[in-house]
Amino acid sequence: MTYCCGILVRDGLVMIADTRTNAGLDNISTFRKLHVFEQPGRHVMALATAGNLSISQAVISTLQEGLKNPETGEKETLAGASSMFRATQLVGRAIRHVHGLYNEGLREADLRFEVSFLFGGQVNGGRLRLFMIYSAGNFIECTNDTPFLQIGEHKYGKPVLDRSITYDIDLYDALKSGLISMDSTMRSNLGVGMPIDVLVARRDAGQSELNYRIEFGEPYFHDLRERWSAALRAAHNSIPRPPYGRS
Repeated sequence: MTYCCGILVRDGLVMIADTRTNAGLDNISTFRKLHVFEQPGRHVMALATAGNLSISQAVISTLQEGLKNPETGEKETLAGASSMFRATQLVGRAIRHVHGLYNEGLREADLRFEVSFLFGGQVNGGRLRLFMIYSAGNFIECTNDTPFLQIGEHKYGKPVLDRSITYDIDLYDALKSGLISMDSTMRSNLGVGMPIDVLVARRDAGQSELNYRIEFGEPYFHDLRERWSAALRAAHNSIPRPPYGRS
């Protein structure tokens, strides 16, 4: 399983992804699911992946090597994209390209072509944007009204983001809420786990401000988990018991 979230607020972008993959109870591995494409001063883009690991890795490799433009014959890469919209279209094309290569074989093995992506960033001083890209290569965009997107095992972490994230929240408060959301997911689903990869990109900075991996035992994240658990217990204890059924 996987959990990734992207948060787009007034000051910038936060991307968070776990690293756990499993193909059974005795086959648990760690793979990076948050991939950063950065050329300081020109672009910073982050791509988070969920779904079939072999498919997502094939898409990432296709983007790194470049995809042939059917009209010009030239290879197109994310580094050459003129805008985030064009870059997102290229990711969609890469997904469809990989689908054409492997979907028949997956069907024969009774497997589904299952993959999804969060793709956020800024190119050439254009708009900072965040997209969710589906397995068909189509996509939707994050908006000010709903300033976060999730993929993977998202249901456990969504209530935290619903209650805390607004477009005007401070960038590092958004990161804090995203980490609480990740912790809530890990508490309820053993298929999501550490290490956790984090990217923070401030609007118009032209590069990432934070590109960091949170390892097991990292002091801040350990403290955050303990404080959040204690705060929930305190909130529960402070609410009066229901009066229903009392004589």
